[in-house]
Amino acid sequence: MTDLANATTAPTAPADSAQMAPDEAPVRAPEGSERPVRLLIVGTGGMARAHAEKFGAIPGVSLVAGIDTNPERLKAFNDTHGIPQGFASVQEALAWGEFDAVTNVTPDAVHYGTTLPFLAAGKHVMCEKPLAANYAHAAEMAQAASLAGVVNMVNLTYRNVPALNEAARLVQEGAIGEVRHFEASYLQSWLTQPAWGEWSESPTWLWRLSKSHGSMGVLGDVGVHILDFATFAAGSIPTNVSCRLATFDKAEGGRIGEYVLDANDSAVMHLRLANGATGVVHASRYASGHLNDLSLRIYGTKGGLEVLGNNEKSVLRGSLGEDMLSGTWRDLPAPSVLTNYQRFIAAIRAGTPALPDFARGAALQKVLDQAVASDEARSLDMPV
Repeated sequence: MTDLANATTAPTAPADSAQMAPDEAPVRAPEGSERPVRLLIVGTGGMARAHAEKFGAIPGVSLVAGIDTNPERLKAFNDTHGIPQGFASVQEALAWGEFDAVTNVTPDAVHYGTTLPFLAAGKHVMCEKPLAANYAHAAEMAQAASLAGVVNMVNLTYRNVPALNEAARLVQEGAIGEVRHFEASYLQSWLTQPAWGEWSESPTWLWRLSKSHGSMGVLGDVGVHILDFATFAAGSIPTNVSCRLATFDKAEGGRIGEYVLDANDSAVMHLRLANGATGVVHASRYASGHLNDLSLRIYGTKGGLEVLGNNEKSVLRGSLGEDMLSGTWRDLPAPSVLTNYQRFIAAIRAGTPALPDFARGAALQKVLDQAVASDEARSLDMPV
């Protein structure tokens, strides 16, 4: 396991290039739900820190071991978080076996190989997004999780946002009627300004620009977030996709050191959903003036909803009922929700499924694969 994604970041940079708005405070888990759960962390770099902190704050969860091929980083991580055991491989950890669940925070390209052995051993698994590097691997992981009968979850972090969950609930209840159209964007600008550090000097950012280092570009990095965000709220799954990807010149010769800068920087997708709705999803790292801004607009036959978010806050707005006559939009309340980390542990304790699960992750990966195929073939439409 080569942990390429998790090098040291600049102090102001998020551990992942997608970051939940900090105003979304988690609610407390139900009382009496503190049955012990022993957790193993696979991969101990930048994003693993957030997993250790979030899981470690849940009553009854013990961080019992970490895995990393870099012994110095593993020791530093374990010392920081008070984790007693460390292993250099999945096989060593399985031979030890004294854990109930796993959170996989390795680079995208190795999710598949590092997750399947744990599923085969009957361990519950949370995996970072995207679930795998391609649909075939993601589908195999989803099938393995189903056959194992274990709790499985993809850490699509924007499921932590109350505004998104409330929008999805309103759509499901018919508040905006039949969904007809949606627009979603995830805009970042770390390639045009140094707010999160100089990208050209940090492996944390350089790996995201290089296919050979396991990156699917902006499509796999934040595109998977906005794709899940949009289709979850719209209440349906894509049946067709058309996509155009763009990779821009960023350095002389198209590389910096070992990093060939060939991963996509911008993605534009047109989607058709099973419920008949059509929409556009856009993700970019060249959106100057937008540090980490997400927007979603859903329009139905009886009203419209907007979810707007950035590093400071997220809000839900609606134009419903008579407000449609004047084009008036109002802020709507969005109650707090459990975080992905809390819901994963709660599902283990209750013996119930956790969402978004590996099946959802595989479905999203199928759309991403077809989006890439659409761009490569310059096809106007690809079935999903």
